[in-house]
Amino acid sequence: MSTDSQSADDGAPPSREALQERIEQLEAQIADLESDDSKQMSIIATKGSLDMAYPPLILASTAAAFGWEVTVFHTFWGLDILHEDRSKDLKVSAVGNPSMPMPNAIGAFPGGDRLATWYMNREIEDNGTATIEELIDTSLEMGVELQACQMTADLFGYDTAEFYDGVTTDVGAATALQDMADADIQLLV
Repeated sequence: MSTDSQSADDGAPPSREALQERIEQLEAQIADLESDDSKQMSIIATKGSLDMAYPPLILASTAAAFGWEVTVFHTFWGLDILHEDRSKDLKVSAVGNPSMPMPNAIGAFPGGDRLATWYMNREIEDNGTATIEELIDTSLEMGVELQACQMTADLFGYDTAEFYDGVTTDVGAATALQDMADADIQLLV
């Protein structure tokens, strides 16, 4: 019996054809890995106003829909986005926002920011735009890693148990920096 017809099950070495087939399989796997077009995106969210909560969540969920690996590191006021109660009561400031469809001076008057927030919430509802809560749920379901900066949580006295389920806590700047170093795309929002 020649070695070409012997099986590996009987203790004999594999045939040349079997080895060649295995080499071709491994080369195909390597080619698939090398041609992997997946990207990594790292977003740093530092703002906690209603109008600034949308950009990181929209970008993250859209990138995840493309199959990208996405991490959003929330720090300072950006932590309010991840807080279940605070995220439902985010405000808009008319002061210093030249794109607001109302004069900036209104923000200087009592109730001006409340008016700007009411207007933004009305536009969100009238246009059927997803809420912050819906965008967070969608992002988490799509595999986006939403991270909460531990130093900021400690600084502001946040109870991380009050963040949305699925949010990664106990994350520091070193983790965020490593994530940014590994990412193809880095954004600061």
